Amino acid sequence: MKNEDVSPELPPENNKKQAKRIIVGVITLLCVLLLTILFMTYNYIKASLDPLDKNNNKIEQVYIPIGSNTKQIGTILEKNKIIKSGTVYTYYVKQKNVSQFKGGYYQLKASMSLDKIAWTLQQGGSSEPIQNTLTKVLVSEGTTVNEIGKAIAKKTNFSYDDFIKLMKNKTFLTYLDKKYPDLLNSSMASKNVRYHLEGYLFPATYTVYKKTTLKDLVEQMIVKANDELSPYYETISKQKLTVQNVIALSSLVEKETANHADRQKIAGVYFNRIDAEIPLQSNISVSYALNTPQRELTSADYYTDKPYNLYVYKGFGPGPFNNASLDSIQAVLKPLDRKKDNIYFIFNSNSKKIEYSKTYEYYQAFSPTTQTDNGYVQ
Repeated sequence: MKNEDVSPELPPENNKKQAKRIIVGVITLLCVLLLTILFMTYNYIKASLDPLDKNNNKIEQVYIPIGSNTKQIGTILEKNKIIKSGTVYTYYVKQKNVSQFKGGYYQLKASMSLDKIAWTLQQGGSSEPIQNTLTKVLVSEGTTVNEIGKAIAKKTNFSYDDFIKLMKNKTFLTYLDKKYPDLLNSSMASKNVRYHLEGYLFPATYTVYKKTTLKDLVEQMIVKANDELSPYYETISKQKLTVQNVIALSSLVEKETANHADRQKIAGVYFNRIDAEIPLQSNISVSYALNTPQRELTSADYYTDKPYNLYVYKGFGPGPFNNASLDSIQAVLKPLDRKKDNIYFIFNSNSKKIEYSKTYEYYQAFSPTTQTDNGYVQ
C-alpha cells in the first residue's frame, strides 16, 4: 500500500477563530471604507455649499432657458463654473424650499454664495445678452496722453504701444475730426503738435466691455469731451479763441492750483501776457517740451528750442499739455482781474497764498534766489 500525504486538519476551534478574524477584518475594512466615503461626501457637500472661488469676481454671462427646472439650472451653473456641484445645488434649494426661478441672461460670479445665486435667479434675467464689464479705466485730471496710455495698459488688455500708435493714426484722427468738428477742428489744424488728441481725452472713469475695442475706448473719451464742452463752443467763438487755445491754457492752469478763484486769476495773468506779447514762461511747458515730467529742470532747459517751450515761444503753444478739468476750462473762459494788468504770480510760502503783481519788483519780494525756478510765471 502506498503512503499518501494527508494535510492535517485544523481543530474546529482554530477554524472558528480564523473565520472570526476574517469576518472582523472585512467588517473593519467596510467600516473604514464607509467612514471614508461619508467623510469625503461630507467634505464634498460642505465645499459645494461654499462659493466655488470666493476670490474670483470675474463676471460670467449665463443663460438660463425659460422653463428650466431646478436640476437643469444646477447643471447649467456647474457647466459655467459658477458652482461646484449642480446636484448639491438642486438638493440645497429644494431643502430651503426656494423656487420660481426665471429664465434669461444673468451676470454671475464664482464668488457668489448659493443663496445669492438662487435669489438672483428669482429676480429674472435679461431677454438679451448683457455686455460683460471687463474693467474700468480712470483718466485723471491733468494727465498726458503718455500717462493715460500707461493707465489703459495697466487696467486692460490693450498695450501702451498700440495706444500710442492709435494716437498717431491719421485715418482714425480724420474720422474723429469729421464726426466731432466743433471739438477737434482747431486741434487738427494746429502744427508742431505731438498728439492731436492731447487734452481731449476727458478726465472721467470709462467702462471697458468684452467687445470694447481700443478705438471704442478712445472715442468714449472724445464723446465725453464733446458733451462737456458743447455748452461753451459759442462762448469760445465770441471771445475769438479756438478750442485748442482754451484747452492749452486750461492745461497750464490745471497744474498751477486747485483753487477755482486762483485758477481764474492765473488765467487772467496768462491772457495779459499774451496780449502784451510776453512769453507765458511756464515750467509746465518746458517739462512737456522735453518730455521729462518727473525731472527737475536745469537753467539750460529753459532755453531749449522746442515749440512747446513757452519760455522761448510766445502765445498758447502748439496745443494742450495735459487734459484739463472742466473747472480749469471754466476758469479760462471767465478769467478774473484782467483790468489789474497783472503779469506775474507766485506762491507766498509765508501766507500760503498766491501773490499777483504787475511789476517784477513786487514779484521778486516773494521770490528768493533759491526759489527762482519754482514752477510759476516769472
